[in-house]
Amino acid sequence: MSDIIKLLPDALANQIAAGEVVQRPASVVKELMENALDAGADSIKLILKEGGKTLIQVIDDGKGMSETDARMAFERHATSKIDKVEDLFALRTMGFRGEALASIAAVAQVELKTKTHEADLGTRILIEGSNVITQEPCQCETGTSVAVKNLFFNVPARKQFLKKDHLEAAHAEAEFIRIAMAYPEIKLSMFLDDREAYRLAPGNLRQRINSIFKRKDFTEVLVPVEETTDLVTLKGYIGTPETAKKRRGDQFLFVNGRFIKSHYLNHAVATAYEDILPEGRFPFFAIFLEVDPSKIDVNVHPTKQEIKFEDERIIYNYLKVAAKYALSKYHVAPTLDFDQDRVFKMDNPPSPSTSSGSKNAGASDWKKPAENRFATEEKREWMSYYEQIFNDDNKDAADKEDVVILPSQSNQQDEQEKKLFTSGDEWTDTQPHQIHQSYIMCHIRSGIIIVDQQAAHERILFEKYMADLKNGQASVQKLLFPKVVSVQGADIDIVNKLVPIINEFGVKIEPFGESEFIIHGTPSMKGKDHDPEELIHQLIDQYKSNIDLDLNLNEKAASALAKSTAMKRGRKLSNDEMQSLVDQLFSCEMPYTSPMGRKCFITLDLDDLEKRFKKN
Repeated sequence: MSDIIKLLPDALANQIAAGEVVQRPASVVKELMENALDAGADSIKLILKEGGKTLIQVIDDGKGMSETDARMAFERHATSKIDKVEDLFALRTMGFRGEALASIAAVAQVELKTKTHEADLGTRILIEGSNVITQEPCQCETGTSVAVKNLFFNVPARKQFLKKDHLEAAHAEAEFIRIAMAYPEIKLSMFLDDREAYRLAPGNLRQRINSIFKRKDFTEVLVPVEETTDLVTLKGYIGTPETAKKRRGDQFLFVNGRFIKSHYLNHAVATAYEDILPEGRFPFFAIFLEVDPSKIDVNVHPTKQEIKFEDERIIYNYLKVAAKYALSKYHVAPTLDFDQDRVFKMDNPPSPSTSSGSKNAGASDWKKPAENRFATEEKREWMSYYEQIFNDDNKDAADKEDVVILPSQSNQQDEQEKKLFTSGDEWTDTQPHQIHQSYIMCHIRSGIIIVDQQAAHERILFEKYMADLKNGQASVQKLLFPKVVSVQGADIDIVNKLVPIINEFGVKIEPFGESEFIIHGTPSMKGKDHDPEELIHQLIDQYKSNIDLDLNLNEKAASALAKSTAMKRGRKLSNDEMQSLVDQLFSCEMPYTSPMGRKCFITLDLDDLEKRFKKN
């Protein structure tokens, strides 16, 4: 029998490795920017074209490379970060595997320019699909520039799985933000298709957060978290409940300066909010852990975003207690000076620090272990518990928002109700009832129907916006003073794409510079003045959250706007408002679900109720 096992060619081996390291343009952004950080750069520039599909370029002012090092950098497992096995457990650098550049060069056309401070000339290397095309001296600034062109040009199967340009740009932007958050002392800039998306000056963490998120909910209240124990040093910021969103994107956890993904540790922070946030909303946090490198293992996955801890349970408890402690003990004093940390007042606060050998992380005057202490807090009267879930969760939002009920269309709804209730149900004369200021209960002949007031209103508004778009009859409430809104990164492309459509919906907005938009009016049905800036940012968030739905662009925009402008749960409605809302819902062409797919109502037959009360 002949031998069949053989070594793979280097080019093929590199392409196989690239399958793990280079998944999309964002992967390249991460690897190149981490290399720039390891090179000691004080300034890093990221340039993307077509979402990174045609160009990803990272330029830094780090120490640069010699001619020999520049060529060696593209070899597999060539690295300056480690020499022996023990170094894996003493890592202080972002990279160490020595396979990023080799993997990138296997699936793209790469141009490298680099020069050390001592050298008169730099080195230029051009590689295509692992093949060195050119290596020559060149004139360039001290530091390194890596331009990655035509990603996956030689792997069509991989290229076809890339998403649309703005989606790939959004993923790359997320990697940029993570690095920007971890290194606020470094000057960073990002360009999307020749447009400057970010220009971040060096500063402290709070300044960096403010520069990245030009939103009220990130600039008004950030609660500091800072604790030191024998096992871990923990510092950063958590957001107050009003900063919570329905997406997890604004949650940042770092270990030794490296962004990590850990649902387990994220849950530890979320636990601190369990009594003050409704289900499905996620708080902002940016928390940094400093741990002895010998107590963790970062060599778990090629992306290096997964870490194994020697004792993850203790880390979990420290995070949970510190976040809970910060939310309950600190009081925010307003300030507009972003050059200083916000002032917080405390009344003899306890410290949640304990020795690393403790089984549970506790505090000096919290005598019970963390788990038992929080379990005690959960023992409350059932009525208070449900009042908080259904009322307090959205109290602030309800106080700020007006109820938007369109004129009743009850005279035109009979036929649609008959279609909906094939059993021939009709409304009774009994007044509707509101349950926990979130649901509307109505009697029908065969039992009861319960309407989700927010989902129902989203459906009503969605169909109204689509009708306005078709008929060109949207009414606009002009603003006395036009509002200028600043938008960052890939969100600029989203707004530019939505502008022609949402103008037809009654949001009068137009570009005002490269990263700003000016709003002249909002839909007149809003009832009273609302913050136009917040409306636009909500519109962006909602567009992102339904971006994968099988909808055309008009429907996505209408869905996002309906979600942003609909009444929220926690709003008390009068009997007339409840009846009008129900009437309009069943006048809709598709009253069953909201545009996001949530049920608008459920029915309970008398037979079903009867069964529930029978003996087992």
